[in-house]
Amino acid sequence: MGIPGRVRFLADAPGTPHLYSGMIPLHDDNPTHIFPVVTVGLIVVCVLVFFWQLSLPGQAGQQAIYSYGLIPAVLFGDARLPAELVAVPAAMSVLTSMFLHGGWMHLIGNMLYLWIFGNNIEDSMGHARFIVFYVLCGVAAALTQALHDPASIIPMIGASGAIGGVLGAYALLFPRAHVLVLVPLGFFITTVRVPALLVLGFWFVLQFIQQAMIPAGQGGVAHWAHIGGFVAGMILILPFKRRGVPLFGGPRARPAKPSSGPGQPRGRGSSMRFPRSGRRGPWS
Repeated sequence: MGIPGRVRFLADAPGTPHLYSGMIPLHDDNPTHIFPVVTVGLIVVCVLVFFWQLSLPGQAGQQAIYSYGLIPAVLFGDARLPAELVAVPAAMSVLTSMFLHGGWMHLIGNMLYLWIFGNNIEDSMGHARFIVFYVLCGVAAALTQALHDPASIIPMIGASGAIGGVLGAYALLFPRAHVLVLVPLGFFITTVRVPALLVLGFWFVLQFIQQAMIPAGQGGVAHWAHIGGFVAGMILILPFKRRGVPLFGGPRARPAKPSSGPGQPRGRGSSMRFPRSGRRGPWS
């Protein structure tokens, strides 16, 4: 098997339809109660791996993509990599491909979405469960794309299949939370707050539209991976979320400031939405 010089990206890539066109999220109004250790860790690892890719000389960067990216035909045994490119077992490439990126915009777009939406999903299930959830969504996303085109020899790389799972979970947990988005209007740029369901629903529908625009057999964005990850996240959030976390909620409540002292009644927004067993929240 040779190196055709094409890569299928699990997010933006130069010369492909722009995954984040229309609305670019900046932040949400959804506070968290735990520090998102896993979310930050995933971002750090992806950035460090990308810097490692940049440090590779000449064709070594492209070779790394073939060595650690997911190639459907290799995964299913219909093709073999040259011996000098084999770095991990084919099955392991499902995992390693999640940490490679094809360019700055590819990386920045993915990490932006992961930072905005990942912290709340980690908060809803805890650190350990979030690691498993993230990996399972990434595996589901990669297999969705690979099964769609099992004979493909184009490597797939990127984190946005797994991040698609985070978005699917967020759409079920916090559809009424608001997201500040950047909206380009010709030569002008403005910001507006819109419900999360609108942002994520637009993202999901856009995957089908952009998938239809890609000629068969060409590299580009692996939209089926995004779709598979999103659906997997909506399914997996049900067993992974904490028992007290409701579905179809708005932003999590902030504490109300008492008007005179501790004897005053609390406002409607003062209760903690996600109680933890064995300890009281800061305002519960």
